[in-house]
Amino acid sequence: MDIRLETIGIRVDSATLEGTLLMPAREFPGVLFVHGWGGSQVHDLARAKEAAGLGCVCVTLDLRGHASDSAEIATVSRAQNLADVVAAYDWLTSQPSVDKEAIAVIGVSYGGYLAALLTSLRRVRWLALRSPAIYKDADWEKPKRELHRDPDLPAYRRRRIAPGDNRALQACTAFGGDVLLVEAEHDDVVPHAVVENYQAAFAKVHSLTARVVAEADHGFSGKGEQREYTNVLIKWLTEMIVGARATVAAKKVQTHKQNLPPGKRDQGSSPGDA
Repeated sequence: MDIRLETIGIRVDSATLEGTLLMPAREFPGVLFVHGWGGSQVHDLARAKEAAGLGCVCVTLDLRGHASDSAEIATVSRAQNLADVVAAYDWLTSQPSVDKEAIAVIGVSYGGYLAALLTSLRRVRWLALRSPAIYKDADWEKPKRELHRDPDLPAYRRRRIAPGDNRALQACTAFGGDVLLVEAEHDDVVPHAVVENYQAAFAKVHSLTARVVAEADHGFSGKGEQREYTNVLIKWLTEMIVGARATVAAKKVQTHKQNLPPGKRDQGSSPGDA
């Protein structure tokens, strides 16, 4: 993310006013949305619309085995779906209008699990996970749907899992960006212990924001809970993007001041003088 700063001259009558132009660079933050198991990009479009209103380039997608490809849901594996997410990320960052240093990934449930894994393969600055799922590392190439036949999976999700014992959590331990972690109060699919394990794994992040949406179930089936999640997500994205731009602008202004001739650095009235 960058800010353009340059000295300009503004003509008025026979004089030229000295000025300084500050404006965002022509590249914009990119946001990749990853839906959950059994879902589709339709669930993400409303939030992508809101993020686009912040000046972001947004991409939603249908993972293999979903939407028009739902006939393959019985055979698609985690390896294939992770490859889908990597391909979508690479497409997004290949666009000339996208700032490759300002990428957000937003994942829901299974999509949150894939998003966490993505951070070990590609550069992600902002990571938002809603009710992120977790799975055992074994049987990586096995059809994902068959993983739910493991009778131990519900108990596994209620255990304290060391980051070194799970690939997704291990990726989280190395992540150094900003994180939003959203939990449903009444989640009967991803228990609180899973969210605790993710939160504990984010030990090196720049910032971690955790929210619990009251009365929400795993699918956020209520319209009020959906609105609350959208509000939390967009507020967080706004803080991240506006804060990053403000930080860069402040550094540019400071450098500009330092490069001014000594006599010009302290000229002018103090803020608030009239």
